Amino acid sequence: MRLLILGGTEFVGRAVTEAALARGWEITVFHRGRHAPPPGVAELLGDRTVEGGLDALAGVAEPGDGTHTWDLVVDTWSGAPSAVRDAARLLSGRAARYTYVSSRSVYDYPAPAGLPEDGPLVEGASPDAGGDVSYALAKRGGELAALDAFGDRALLVRAGLIIGPWENVGRLPWWLTRIARGGPVLAPGTPDQGLQYIDVRDLAEWLLDAAGKGLHGPYNLVSRPGHTTMGELLNACARATGSDAELRWIDADRILAAGVEPWTGLPLWLPPGELCDSTHGSNVDKAYATGLRCRPAEETVADTWAWLCELGGTAPQRPDRPPVGLDPAAEEKLLAG
Repeated sequence: MRLLILGGTEFVGRAVTEAALARGWEITVFHRGRHAPPPGVAELLGDRTVEGGLDALAGVAEPGDGTHTWDLVVDTWSGAPSAVRDAARLLSGRAARYTYVSSRSVYDYPAPAGLPEDGPLVEGASPDAGGDVSYALAKRGGELAALDAFGDRALLVRAGLIIGPWENVGRLPWWLTRIARGGPVLAPGTPDQGLQYIDVRDLAEWLLDAAGKGLHGPYNLVSRPGHTTMGELLNACARATGSDAELRWIDADRILAAGVEPWTGLPLWLPPGELCDSTHGSNVDKAYATGLRCRPAEETVADTWAWLCELGGTAPQRPDRPPVGLDPAAEEKLLAG
């Protein structure tokens, strides 16, 4: 298989690259050159946000014999939909299939728990939109752009929460580094609260399998609801780091009253309610019916910690996302009661 990844050096793109390399695929990454691609891949340099930024792709001749330069394109873009539009149009004759890594955010909010792929979507999205739209509209606009150019050759991967090695948002890395420091640790809500997410490597493997099966259209891609719990995840962090941390579970109302922001101040966690039900209650029957497999939380946590240790304990941070995590002073105050 000949694979073109638009990106390919960070988080989801990196996981797809590594998974494809393990399968012996022929891989080309198109990126800005800010990070070195893994050994064994070809690279094309360009910045899809500027005029002429796709010239390196345009310079690849479009076959005239009915074949394709690439069997699959994987696009993880989360900015302006017009960037997906331009790339997809350019590649429509050069690639057999186009996979766009989208998000469950494309559903009209609030999306009820158990909503399948044919649920209501956000309104007002456009493939021609620039970068001044919300995340939900950007992702839905990207979906429309992929569909416009590739039709039923487009696969829309509506991922939920993604964690694992190479994470550059900082959610699981923050919990790992905080618990590694030891001592009393604020644990939010109750330990039995269910979590639904996907390990980035499981996402990558399913995505590559899907291309071989010719899957197209939208798929919710995340673990089953209750794949693990907040308590299981934080205890796995303690085991992975060898920490003597003491988890102190604090009621959601107290946390909210203190002004702590769920999801960002306390990564991965949401208080009980509409948003929690939507985020951790996705319907994933369609993806599981096609072979999705999600590894145990213990493995995801341990492997992410091992990766962090290789980096010296500091995870990379996306420049377009604010750092996550609870201020030590706020944690201390809440722990003091």
